[in-house]
Formats: sequence, C-alpha cells, structure tokens
Amino acid sequence: MNMSLDIPGRIVLIGPPGAGKSTVGGLLARELGIEFTDTDQEIEKLTGKKIAEVFVEDGESYFRRIEEEVVLRSLTEKRGVIARGGGAVMSESVEREIGVMKGADDCEVLFLDVTIAHAAPRVGFNKERPLLLINPRASWQELMNKRRPVYTRLASRVIDTNGNSPDEVVANIISGWR
Repeated sequence: MNMSLDIPGRIVLIGPPGAGKSTVGGLLARELGIEFTDTDQEIEKLTGKKIAEVFVEDGESYFRRIEEEVVLRSLTEKRGVIARGGGAVMSESVEREIGVMKGADDCEVLFLDVTIAHAAPRVGFNKERPLLLINPRASWQELMNKRRPVYTRLASRVIDTNGNSPDEVVANIISGWR
C-alpha cells in the first residue's frame, strides 16, 4: 500500500443492509494493513448468538441496547476500519459520537450508498436480516426513508456502491485519499 496516502486513523462505514459494509470493510482494512472491526460480529461474540437470534429471542429493544454499547465502545476504543450495523445511527448517542468523530482530523465517516435494486441480490432478504422478514422490499425502503437523512448528515463522503464490485468500491474509497 502506498503510504503517501492521507489515511485517517478511524474509517467508519455506515449504510443500509446490502451496501457492503462488512465485505468492503474487510477488504479495505486488508488493503491498508489496518485493523477491521465489524460491530455485528462483536455483538454476536458478546451475546453468543446470531443477530437474528437476538432479535427473535430477546427482542429488538434488547438488541438495540447491546448494539449501542458495542458501537460506542468500538468508536472510542478501536482504530482502523469500523463497520457498523445499518440501524446503529438511529441511536442518539451513537449519532452524536459519530458526529463528533466526523469533525476529528483522524476520522472519516463513509456512507456506502446503494439502491434497493442493487441491495436486494446482496442481502437476499433472508432470515439473517430480521427487520426485513415481512415484505422485505417495502421494509428496506422504509428503513432507508428514515435512515438516509442521518447517513447523509453524518457522512464525510458518500460512496456509491451500485453496480460496483467490493474491490471497485475499495479502490474508489482509496482514490479519495490521493
């Protein structure tokens, strides 16, 4: 990796289900030779359950409390690429923390944007996405109507992932630091 790039110490990925936060985040971290944290994976380690199981067995409000705790901890303690679950920005404390970090010199918040046409094949609208189980397309669109203004407000940059492979998205992100 070319070290003449101006790479921030924290790169926070936000966006809806199907935008590629986990896939792109892992590839980006590997390309840059830095740590990668996926907050959904951290939640699964903490609870010993898949995200969908936490939703079904413990309820969404319990999941959101755990998610807020894990996301806030990762934002303050972790360096490198941090991929967050799509709904975490709806927590006021998470939104506030990301807003503060966005203004810091060593952090960039990237909104990985995607349309439903491109998200659907990626997500598959399966049982691993508990908020999308009933009428998945309408549910995804409703989530985006609520979340898009928050994603946009928090983003340092918006990265269009439509029609791009994960490697192309990573290249696009990196080109912004040249």
